[in-house]
Amino acid sequence: MPHTPLIATLVAGLGLAFILGTLANRLRLSPLVGYLLAGVLIGPFTPGFVADQALARQLAELGVILLMFGIGLHFSLHDLLSVRTIALPGAFGQMALVTSLGLIVTQVIGWPIGAGLVFGLALSVASTVVVLRALQEKRQLETDGGRIAVGWLVVEDVAMILALVLLPAFAGVLGGSANRAEPQNSEMLTFFEPHTISGALGLTLAKLAAFFALMAIVGRRVIPAILHYVAHTGSRELFRLAVLAIALGVAFGAAELFGVSFALGAFFAGMILAESQLSQRAAQETLPLRDAFAVLFFVSVGMLFNPMILVEQPLLVAATFLIIVIGNATAASAIAVMFGYSLPIAVTLGLSLAQIGEFSFILAGLGVELKLLPETGRDLVLAGAILSILINPLLFAGLDRLMPRLSRGPVRTEEEGRIDITPKLTITSLTNHAILVGYGRVGRLVAETLRNAGQPYLIVEERQVVADQLRAGGVDVISGNAAQPGLLEAANVNSAKWLISAIPNPFESGNFIEYARATNPKLEIIARAHSDAEVEYLKKLGANLIVMGEKEIARSISEHILSKINAPDTTIPSDSESRLTSE
Repeated sequence: MPHTPLIATLVAGLGLAFILGTLANRLRLSPLVGYLLAGVLIGPFTPGFVADQALARQLAELGVILLMFGIGLHFSLHDLLSVRTIALPGAFGQMALVTSLGLIVTQVIGWPIGAGLVFGLALSVASTVVVLRALQEKRQLETDGGRIAVGWLVVEDVAMILALVLLPAFAGVLGGSANRAEPQNSEMLTFFEPHTISGALGLTLAKLAAFFALMAIVGRRVIPAILHYVAHTGSRELFRLAVLAIALGVAFGAAELFGVSFALGAFFAGMILAESQLSQRAAQETLPLRDAFAVLFFVSVGMLFNPMILVEQPLLVAATFLIIVIGNATAASAIAVMFGYSLPIAVTLGLSLAQIGEFSFILAGLGVELKLLPETGRDLVLAGAILSILINPLLFAGLDRLMPRLSRGPVRTEEEGRIDITPKLTITSLTNHAILVGYGRVGRLVAETLRNAGQPYLIVEERQVVADQLRAGGVDVISGNAAQPGLLEAANVNSAKWLISAIPNPFESGNFIEYARATNPKLEIIARAHSDAEVEYLKKLGANLIVMGEKEIARSISEHILSKINAPDTTIPSDSESRLTSE
């Protein structure tokens, strides 16, 4: 049976990504390096097997949609509006500065102004996937810097949608092909028609407004209602299918009906659903597919790269790379500092935006099609994107070392339009207390037990809305991820009695359990697990008690049955079989 292009692309892309990603991890590099190299190897510019580029890009779009939907599930409209005063002027200011740098470089080498504007604009838009992946890996998505970065990306996405609509209209003026922009006649009515500049801009703004209004008014009611109905059917399969159908359906509808990007449509769908109690479950159901297809995004980027550009235009590649990394990082960081934010937030934001991706490729391709940008310009954009994505994890690694020095200043936060200057992660005064990580279904019950027993406790919660509700109820809470640098110190882990991980992901728990054990050898650590492999993993990292849900359920059922049949000679599984304790 012959292999279809789809299957061949999936097998080659995921297989090579796994091999090279594992090798990169072994060499203490980011797996992203391996994913990008996998794309280069199966791309058209290297010998051997060549995967279908069109299919790879479509598969990558699925990864972008699921990733943005998942990010939206951890965000809220309040979070987005809380950073509007920095995200709106900041994003436009950073894009203007970097576009100017690109224009200057192209003027030096003799390109027309139109080519320089397209080239510079393509270098000013960060890759949503790369930014969010980096923030997730560093557990900084729920921090002030992470929220600003997401808001900043939303503004950039909207700006690029407008740019893609207006570029054909201005192509003739800028020296390119004006076929799409020329009006049919000079009558006054043409002012309102979509093929004019004003008509195209007005229609695009109207579509964007209609989409936002539809999601805020109708989506807020319909999307959660659908998932709540499906959840009550008791079918996990139907629930997972409903989540995927909503994510993909809203993204596709937003693109087809309103001209909104897949990424932005999926993000707003997730953000609307974030207000539902089912948001955490929805995030868990989409995680496996999200990770797999996100890998294909980086593979597809690698397939576009022609390594010969490094030999043919080394100076231009270097200039492009410097504009992307240093230009974007410096502009964004400087703007954040000007708005009163601390160095940790400013530098985190700057490094997050120090690369380019999907919108840059689309814009460069449109520029070539309109004869505004030479093909060399598109190759430079691709080379700069690859190099900036490769270097981004190393920049974040360097930030980890600098963070203790940068964190000495105050942090500016925004809430309901009010700006306060507050210390970052103030250390709690609690001692001999319990640190409870996660306030989901399990964490809520554990917190109730601790409260009824009169045991002092502190909650670490990623979701800002939940953290705010707990804080309003008088509960000691720290917003963020327990693996975030400095967070366990703020929770006073040195003087704590217990660390209880109530989050469902044991591998994420392992990140902070290992640190807590090294910091406080006397600490009793309790965690959750779903398999024997996870139990062993957490045990090696220093957990004292690992509770495995399925065995605890079986134990409770057995105890109930034995109490009813009154069989004293029958024994139930020992405690060591249902849970694992390491002294």
